[in-house]
Amino acid sequence: MRKQDCVFCRIVRGEAPAQIIYQDEQVTAFRDLNPQSPTHVLIVPNRHISGVAEVDQEDAAVLGQLFVVARRVAEQEHVADGFRLVVNNGRPAGQSVFHLHVHLLGGRAMGWPPG
Repeated sequence: MRKQDCVFCRIVRGEAPAQIIYQDEQVTAFRDLNPQSPTHVLIVPNRHISGVAEVDQEDAAVLGQLFVVARRVAEQEHVADGFRLVVNNGRPAGQSVFHLHVHLLGGRAMGWPPG
């Protein structure tokens, strides 16, 4: 997929609607349109990375920032006492948008195994 056509790239650039709750020079966080828990936020790198299988050493800083922002968002959303981070890679794992993203889920008890 070309990054011009990627919905998450379009959200980052402000070309597609989303409820953005955090944005900096490296990452953007916005509410999921189909929430699977009371709190469901997607955190994406602003630069297009298709998925974990495309990550390289040069991506280390932005990957770290994804987790720093996850902590901030969890605090902001009042779920810091218990939340789940999910990253799917590839269609068989459930990835439907091929732009690396972290799901932050919270606000309810989570079971194990997850699915």
